Amino acid sequence: MANVLIIDDEKTICDVLSEMVRRLGYNVTSVLTLKDGVKEAVSGTFDVVFLDVRMPDGSGLDALPEILSAPSTPEVIIMTGFGDPDGAELAIKSGVWDYIQKPFSMEKFKLPLMRALQYRKASKAAMVPVAANLGGIVGSSPHMKACFDRLAQAANSDASVLITGETGTGKELFAWAIHKNSHRAGRNFVVVDCAALPATLVESVLFGHEKGAFTNADKAQEGLIKQADGGTLFLDEVGELPVSVQKAFLRVLQERRFRPVGGKRELKSNFRLVAATNKDLGQMMHSGQFRKDLLFRLQSFNLRLPPLREHPQDIKELVLYHTAKLCESYRIETKGFSSEFFHTLAIYDWPGNVRDLVNALETALATARYEPTLFPKHLPARIRIRAARASVNQGSSVSQEAAAEGSPKESASHSKPLPTLRDLRESVERKYFRDLISLTNGNIKEACQISRVSRARLYELLKKYRTSRLG
Repeated sequence: MANVLIIDDEKTICDVLSEMVRRLGYNVTSVLTLKDGVKEAVSGTFDVVFLDVRMPDGSGLDALPEILSAPSTPEVIIMTGFGDPDGAELAIKSGVWDYIQKPFSMEKFKLPLMRALQYRKASKAAMVPVAANLGGIVGSSPHMKACFDRLAQAANSDASVLITGETGTGKELFAWAIHKNSHRAGRNFVVVDCAALPATLVESVLFGHEKGAFTNADKAQEGLIKQADGGTLFLDEVGELPVSVQKAFLRVLQERRFRPVGGKRELKSNFRLVAATNKDLGQMMHSGQFRKDLLFRLQSFNLRLPPLREHPQDIKELVLYHTAKLCESYRIETKGFSSEFFHTLAIYDWPGNVRDLVNALETALATARYEPTLFPKHLPARIRIRAARASVNQGSSVSQEAAAEGSPKESASHSKPLPTLRDLRESVERKYFRDLISLTNGNIKEACQISRVSRARLYELLKKYRTSRLG
C-alpha cells in the first residue's frame, strides 16, 4: 500500500487531503511545519510527498534537495497559493513530479497523485540492479540501501550528479563508485578540490594555459577539464568554487568546450560531471554566492548521504570492515571486540561521521597494538566521556525512582493490595512509552534509538498502550 506525506501549515487542507488519500486506499501522514515534514520524509518511507511552498518556518523549495534525497526517494508534488513562475521552474528543474496552484479541485489533486504512483510502480518493476563495485562503502541499513540504489541509477546515466552530505559521510567514495560502475570506468577520474584551488590560478588549473600566458608560465600546461576527457570530473566542495569562475565553468558544462588561458583556439572535453558539497547551495544561491543557472546544471541527479547518527545500525559493520583493513595496513593481528566496545560506539553521536569513526578506530588500534581485544578504554577520551555521562544520567534516574518508591508516602500504601507483576510492568511500560513519544516529538527513529527497541516492536507497543505516534 502506498504511503503519502502532506506538508502544509493549514490544518483544514491537511484534513481534507488526508481524507481524500484514505478514500483512495492509501496510508497518509500530515504535518503542519517544514521541520516536521523533513523529519518525516527522511525517517519514514513515503511514495509521494505533497509540499507547500510558503511554510511558517521556511520555504518548501529550500527543503526540496533533502526531501528528494530521502531514503525512500519519494516523488514530490509542490502546492502553493502564490503563483511564482520562477519557483515553478526551480521546482521542476530540481526534480519534482508536478507543481499545482491553490485553490485546486480534488480532481486536480488526485490526477498527479495517481500518475506519480503509477510511475513509481513501473520504475520499481524495472529498477536497475545495485552497483557491484562499491569500493569500500559499507552498510546494510535501509538508508544505505537507498543510497546504493541511487548510486546504481546515477552510474547508468551520463547526467550530472550532485552529492550532498555532512563532512565525513563518504562523498568522494560515492563519486568514485559512480565512476567505476559507469561506462567511463576505464578512463580518468579527475578530482578537483575547489576549496584548495589558488584564487589566482583557478582558471589555469581547470582550463590549462599556453606558454607565456602569465608570469612564470614557462611551458604549456593541460588543465584538469581536458584530463577528464572521456572520464569523470569530480568537483569536491563545489560550493567553494569562486563566483568569478562559475560563469566560465557553466559554459563548459553547456557546450563541453573551453579555451586555455592565453590560448587562441577552443578545446573539447567529453567529461561526465560529479560534484559534492557539505554546504546548502540553495541558500548560497539566494545570498548571491552561487549562480542559479549553475546549480540547475549540477543537480540533474541528487544523491544525499545520511549522517552516521541516522543509521547507527551500520556502526558494527563499519567497525568490522575498517578494523580488518587497518590491521592489515599496520601488519598486526586482527582484533576481537568486547560487547561494551560496540555499546560505547553506539552512544556517541559521531559529528564527523564515518571518517570520525575510522579515526577513533585508528586511535584504539594504536593504544591496543599488542592486545588481542578492543575495550572502551582504548577509544579516544571524548567518546568514553560521552558514554560515562550517559551512564551517570541513567543511574540518577534510577536512583530517583528508587527514592520515590521508598518514601513514607509509598510505605503507607502497603496496606493497599499490591498489583500483579504483569500489571505493574505494563503500567511502567505505558508511562515510559508516553514519555518517550513526548520527548522525541513523535520521531519514531529517534525513539527506537533511545529505547533500543526495533521499529516493528515499537509500533506494536504503541498500539498496545494506545500511545499516539504524534504524542
